[in-house]
Amino acid sequence: MTAIQESDIVRLPRGVRLREDKQRGGWVLLAPERVFQLDGIAQTVVSEVDGERSVGTIIDRLCETYQAPRERIAEDVTTMFAGLVEKRVLEVA
Repeated sequence: MTAIQESDIVRLPRGVRLREDKQRGGWVLLAPERVFQLDGIAQTVVSEVDGERSVGTIIDRLCETYQAPRERIAEDVTTMFAGLVEKRVLEVA
């Protein structure tokens, strides 16, 4: 699995979009010939990805918003980002 560091900056690759799916309800990542349904937590995390913020900054923002332990959020976010990088719907800038 791809290792994601807190200093990494991640972005959605060309052709991948975060969109609200009004038909099914919820949010999806649209990629060429693929659709990834996101739960509420994944949508919140992916919406923080702007191609400018580091992974560490995203983790800090989520900790501040949700008052959760940083270690837990860091583990969850880096694991999710690594999975999305492997599926080629997220890339390290």
